[in-house]
Amino acid sequence: MAAGAVRRQPSATGADGDESELLELIRSRSFRFGKFTLSSGAESDLYFNLKPTMMDPRGAHLSARAFLTRILAEGVDYIGGLEMGAVPLIASVAALSDIEGAPVRTFFVRKQAKAYGTKDVIEGLGPGESLEGKRVLVADDVATTGASCMKAIDAARGAGAIVDVALVLVDREEGGEAFLREQGVKLLTVFTGSQFR
Repeated sequence: MAAGAVRRQPSATGADGDESELLELIRSRSFRFGKFTLSSGAESDLYFNLKPTMMDPRGAHLSARAFLTRILAEGVDYIGGLEMGAVPLIASVAALSDIEGAPVRTFFVRKQAKAYGTKDVIEGLGPGESLEGKRVLVADDVATTGASCMKAIDAARGAGAIVDVALVLVDREEGGEAFLREQGVKLLTVFTGSQFR
């Protein structure tokens, strides 16, 4: 262990304990009260920047474990999401799923196609791999309106995937679930905004 590094011990064991620990980690690293303008343009007194949690070693592990439990229950072929919010999550899920002996394939969706090379929008698929006919779960860190999830859903559906479920770490409970339901997508969450009030 590097000099000055702090070794954290889990505060509790089991899925419930892990998720309680993750909730507190998000609260301390990734959540603030105040007056904020969100990417949707809406104003809110809750602000989540989940990258400090997802990039923390313990946060990455706990986030991936919470996701993997829900993903395996859905029986999907792939998980993917829009850059940048989904990328740390899906990378951690891919690694943990292999360690757990239940590998989950992943991809991410660029906000814009690359201007060079293959000009792909969907990244992470190997030669000969395709989303055609595959059941896909779309992941993101936070849901507000559901628009970020929908961009990834549209890209995956455009590549022939079947997408009827999405998963986020935090649903802000500001319309995303209803919007996605209208698009034929069930939204699963680890936490909701009301748990932080």
